[in-house]
Amino acid sequence: MALKEECGVFGIYDTKGGCAGSAYYGLYALQHRGQEACGIAAINDMELSCHKGIGLVGDVFSEEILNNLDGVMAIGHVKYSGTNGKSRKSAQPLTLTYIKGSLAVAHNGNIINSAELKREYEHRGAIFHTSSDSEIIAYIIAQARLHSDSAQDAVKQAMKRLKGAFSLVVMSSQKLIAARDSHGFRPLCIGQKGDAYIFASETCALDSIGATFLRDVLPGEVCWVSNGELYSDRENCSEKSALCIFEHLYFARPDSIIDGQSVYETRILAGRFLARKYTVDADVVIGVPDSGLVAAKGYSLESGLPYNDGFIKNRYIGRTFIAPTQSEREEAVKIKLNPLRAVVSGKRVVVIDDSIVRGTTSSKTIGLLREAGAKEIHVLISSPKFISPCYYGTNVPSKKALIACNYSTEEMRQMLGADTLGFLSLDSLDFIAPNSQCKFCDACFSENYPVA
Repeated sequence: MALKEECGVFGIYDTKGGCAGSAYYGLYALQHRGQEACGIAAINDMELSCHKGIGLVGDVFSEEILNNLDGVMAIGHVKYSGTNGKSRKSAQPLTLTYIKGSLAVAHNGNIINSAELKREYEHRGAIFHTSSDSEIIAYIIAQARLHSDSAQDAVKQAMKRLKGAFSLVVMSSQKLIAARDSHGFRPLCIGQKGDAYIFASETCALDSIGATFLRDVLPGEVCWVSNGELYSDRENCSEKSALCIFEHLYFARPDSIIDGQSVYETRILAGRFLARKYTVDADVVIGVPDSGLVAAKGYSLESGLPYNDGFIKNRYIGRTFIAPTQSEREEAVKIKLNPLRAVVSGKRVVVIDDSIVRGTTSSKTIGLLREAGAKEIHVLISSPKFISPCYYGTNVPSKKALIACNYSTEEMRQMLGADTLGFLSLDSLDFIAPNSQCKFCDACFSENYPVA
C-alpha cells in the first residue's frame, strides 16, 4: 500500500479581515500534522488568492505574503508526505475557477473510491493536474454546484459520492464551509473569537489565536458561515462514528481535546493500562518524544517507578513516522534524539513508545540507549500491534511492511534488541478515552474496517 496523507486544516471567517494572519498562526499550531508543504487561500472583495509551497509554515510565509493574502475568509493546510511527492502543485489548498465563481478546498483524510471517481470524470472530459484526493473533491463539488441552490448544498451532495475519511474546509466567494465524513474518521472542531468563526483539525489551533472552543463538527455534518452567521445541516449525520484511535495515540497534540476527550488524559490512561499489564523491575521510566512522553508519565503514576527525561529532542526536525522514505526516517532518528547518559547509564530502563510499525526506528532508538550505557531496556508500546494497513489516511503500510505481521513478539524483541517487549492490549482501547463522544476505528489493530 502506498503512503497516504495525514494533514491539518484550518478555516476562518471574520468580517473585520485579518484572516490570513490568523490562518498562519493556526497552521503553526497544527504543524505537527505535516511538515512537507503548506498553503493559505483567502477571499478579499470576492477575489480568491492563494500562496503555498514546500516546507514549514514559518519558511513558506512572510509578512508581505500574508498582507497580500489578507481578507474576510481564509483556509489553510499543512501536509505530510503522500504519493504525490515533494511538489508545490500537490500542496493545498486546491483552488479552481469555474462558471459559478471560485472555490478553494483543504482536505484531511483519504478517499477510498478516488480512483473510481477519477475515471468516471475523466471519461466525461475532466482533466486532473494532480493525483490528490482534494482535486477530485473540488471537481465533484464544482459539478454539484451547477445543479444546487447553494455552495453548502453542493458540498452536501458531494459527500454522498465520497467514501472514506475526509474533514474538509471549503471556501467559495461568499461562504466558508466545513464538513466531516459520516464516520468522523478525522477530527474537526468549531471555535469563535469575537464575531469570527473558525474551523480547525484540533482545538490547539483555536488556542493559538485566542479563540473559544464551541463544539466539534459532528460526523456527517455540514457547517457554513455566511454574512458572519454560523449555520448547520445534519442530514448526512449518522450514529456510526469511527474516529481514528491513532489521533489520540499519536497524531494529535496532547493539549487538544477531540470529540470531548482530552488527548493528554487518553495517553495517561494508556500508560496506566500498560503498567497494569506489565510489571517491570526497573530504575526509571522514560518516554520517546513526543507521543510517548505522556504515556510514560501514566506508566510511572500507576507503577510507582520514577519518571525522568531519557532523551533530548532536536526541535528542528519533524516526525520520523511521517518522513516520506525509509532512509529518511532512519537518518531522522539519528539527528532527532540524543539519550541523556546521566539518566540511563547503568540503569534498568522502561521505555514507553507510541507504536511500532516497521520496527526500524525502534531498533535505532534502542541502539542509542545501549550506546548510552543502559543496563536493561524494557520497551512497552502504548498501542496494540499493527496488523493491518489503513485505508483512511493514516500512514500504516501493507502487511508485508508491518513487523508484527511477520514476526512473533519474542522474535520482534530479539530483532529490536530489547530485554522486554510488550504492547497495549486491544481491549484496553475501550477504556482509555472514556469521555469521547465518538466511537473509534481500530482497524489497523483489529482488521475491523468500518467502511469496506
